[in-house]
Amino acid sequence: MSDALARIFEAAAEARSASVRESADRPSQRRCAEEPAASPLVRAQASGVQVRAASEGDGAHFSGFASVYNRGYEMWDMFGPYTEQVSTGAGAESLARDDLDVPLVLAHDGLRRIARTTNGTLALSETDDGLLVDAPRLDRTDGDVAYILPKLESGLVDEMSFRFRIEAGSWSPDWSTYAIEKYDIHRGDVAIVGYGANPHTQGAGMRSQALPALADLTEPQLRDLENALHAERRARGGAPVMSRHALDLLAATLG
Repeated sequence: MSDALARIFEAAAEARSASVRESADRPSQRRCAEEPAASPLVRAQASGVQVRAASEGDGAHFSGFASVYNRGYEMWDMFGPYTEQVSTGAGAESLARDDLDVPLVLAHDGLRRIARTTNGTLALSETDDGLLVDAPRLDRTDGDVAYILPKLESGLVDEMSFRFRIEAGSWSPDWSTYAIEKYDIHRGDVAIVGYGANPHTQGAGMRSQALPALADLTEPQLRDLENALHAERRARGGAPVMSRHALDLLAATLG
């Protein structure tokens, strides 16, 4: 991580430490990109994706991890960027529900469902590695299945995401990392998506469809972002979380 990028995370963490009351408080305005309207979805390259013939009939068997546990990815809140990770076992209670209702969908489109827990075509489970998705009998005659299978088999699409609600979690002592310790996926979804990689599975950095990852920004862009974060805090009536001297040193380093 470059010095400029590290300072952006540190600035956000310092503002968070002064404003968030309890370490168990959830991220405010949690989102996957800088834009306030960005969705709070966790996306990861689907580790271990396999598409093979179903054991019975002419269907297809899809499996893969929709999330990888205990590995950080980039998220945003009202203070700026932070690192988030899902703890092993965080979904245990939710996944144990007798009435668990979760579909496997394309791009989080609720009408493009290709499997579902309620009709026995989808099974979700946890391992030490993450959230395992298993759909053993995809119907090849379904239009959405016919559309996505060739892309999965060729490697054109190999990433997943899941939609859930945070039930419990905690901030690290320096307010830079939030660990999700319990989530509820009932009436959420697991999705096959086009982009968004967790660097600890098989891809590069955590990505938003709307904006590049911080790691992709140039030094001048990082400096502009740093200045924008401080300007926003000043506009809200708070003092900059970096001293004027520190900002000048950062500007000299980037210039």
